Amino acid sequence: MFVTVADLREKIEEDMRMTSTAYQNEAWAEAVREGIEPEIMAECAFTTALRELARIRDEAALLAMLEDLRARVLSGEFAADRTRH
Repeated sequence: MFVTVADLREKIEEDMRMTSTAYQNEAWAEAVREGIEPEIMAECAFTTALRELARIRDEAALLAMLEDLRARVLSGEFAADRTRH
């Protein structure tokens, strides 16, 4: 089977996403054990992420990412108990 550079890049990015998610889950669990409220953690995580993205991307790319996230929220992707529409 022939593997393209794009296939390899996609695999590497997926591995990085999984590793990043694991680190974030560990940090979240530690903060919960410390008694930090989820709303505070979420706000800080979003603020930190947006600051970092604004540093490395232009405003249009950042806004496009936020619009994509908005659409995903509206579709119910992040709500475990909500029906998708």
